[in-house]
Amino acid sequence: MKPEELTELEAEELASRLRDSRRELYELRFKLAVGQLDDHRQIRKVRHDIARILTSIRQRDLGLAAEPAHVEPAVEPAAVEPVKAKAPARRKAAVAVAEPASGDDVADEPAAEVAEEAVEDGKEEAK
Repeated sequence: MKPEELTELEAEELASRLRDSRRELYELRFKLAVGQLDDHRQIRKVRHDIARILTSIRQRDLGLAAEPAHVEPAVEPAAVEPVKAKAPARRKAAVAVAEPASGDDVADEPAAEVAEEAVEDGKEEAK
């Protein structure tokens, strides 16, 4: 089965071929288990046919492959955004931030000074 043949088929015919191919694969596996299978390559061929059919169906869902000329799509497929690869996470330096006390004098100090004081207070308490 060639991919060009699959593009010419309707959705119902593709579903029918998929069902038939899966049934054939089931029967080939059964024959293999029983020891009656002569050509082991048949299993590989059927698996490839199933993959081609599923690829053709997925391409139609995404709108990448043209529908057969005499069939109009009932509903347009939803737009799919490509998945972006995530950059490796980099370690950031941990910065201690102290919560301001209830007094107004602490709120006027810059955050870096408050953080340094919190670290120093932690060192003194540990001693």
